[in-house]
Amino acid sequence: MTDDAVALRGGCHCGKLTVSFSATQAAGALHPRTCDCAFCTKHGAAWLSDPNGTLAIDASAVLREYRQGSGSARFLLCGDCGVLAAVVDDAVPLRGAVNARCLEGISLGEETRVSPQQLSPDEKRARWRQLWTPATLSASH
Repeated sequence: MTDDAVALRGGCHCGKLTVSFSATQAAGALHPRTCDCAFCTKHGAAWLSDPNGTLAIDASAVLREYRQGSGSARFLLCGDCGVLAAVVDDAVPLRGAVNARCLEGISLGEETRVSPQQLSPDEKRARWRQLWTPATLSASH
């Protein structure tokens, strides 16, 4: 990590789903991506990732997963308060992105709009492998 690297924490509204995200860039250089699909738009999601960072997702609540579109990504929501906190793929090793709106006390770069629904499932997975963060997921059910 560089001197500008950031370590961020956050989670859902009730605190039972937490995320720890470390990036190799300064916060102002991180640009959350707002997806234009109906699911992300309705949840107000702004996805943040760093392919050289780390993402740890810990759910002590009932973790809800939702798949939509191509069904290749697992959207992770708190089963108690309903907040959409992260998204992961089905590949090994696991990679994911955090909903920047779940992070606390940080000023990020300007958001950029993306339209992954225009991509084929294979193109989406290739894009995720390039952009998303190595992730761990621990959930107690």
